[in-house]
Amino acid sequence: MHKRRLLGLRACTWVWLTMLGLTLATYLIGRLGQSGIAASLTVLAFALLKGQMVGDYFMGLKRLRGFWRWPVSLWLFLPGGLISVAFLLVG
Repeated sequence: MHKRRLLGLRACTWVWLTMLGLTLATYLIGRLGQSGIAASLTVLAFALLKGQMVGDYFMGLKRLRGFWRWPVSLWLFLPGGLISVAFLLVG
């Protein structure tokens, strides 16, 4: 089976590079001394996005249908949503 490639790289390589970029962005937010609710929620969003990418691409959940795809998403976004609400209520 032939998989589509963009610029000669497989999808998992692009996902890894994207995750690396999000990690670098998170590092720069901290290194530049950014603070406040916007910086906190941005870092949280990056972490949740990276977690979803790990589940989808490296755990193979993107190919699944139905129930088995949802536990990882719920595990990420339910606590992430509650943390976001807590940040917004405090800030």
